[in-house]
Amino acid sequence: MQEKIKTLKIIHLAICGGVILAYVILGQITSLEALKLPEIDNDSIIYLLIPFMAFSVSNVLFKSQLKKAHPKASLEENLPVYQTACIMRWAILEGAAFVLLILKKEFIVFGILLIAYLLFLHPTEEKIKKDLNISHF
Repeated sequence: MQEKIKTLKIIHLAICGGVILAYVILGQITSLEALKLPEIDNDSIIYLLIPFMAFSVSNVLFKSQLKKAHPKASLEENLPVYQTACIMRWAILEGAAFVLLILKKEFIVFGILLIAYLLFLHPTEEKIKKDLNISHF
């Protein structure tokens, strides 16, 4: 079981590492001045919606995917469903972070917030059990 969770942790680490590396290289954050909030006008409001939409959509898709898990099945049997749900969630957050970095660098602080949230979503056995509502193991 630990090997399967380890695989999920490696996938998560690779996604986080790739996004962080891209932000370091492409974001060129050399000072805290780059992290200031940009001025928001009518033309840039769509870029402000990207992180909020990514957060919302990723959580909705994650929860809808978890509904495919069998409540009476073991953790090991439900792990593929959980792994799929996590990868979908992480991919949406990663994509939104890349969109902000590439299309509107001024909103890099919101991309960094998405990365922080992505790092917070690291998989552990306890989180998996909680998300799958498995308490009998």
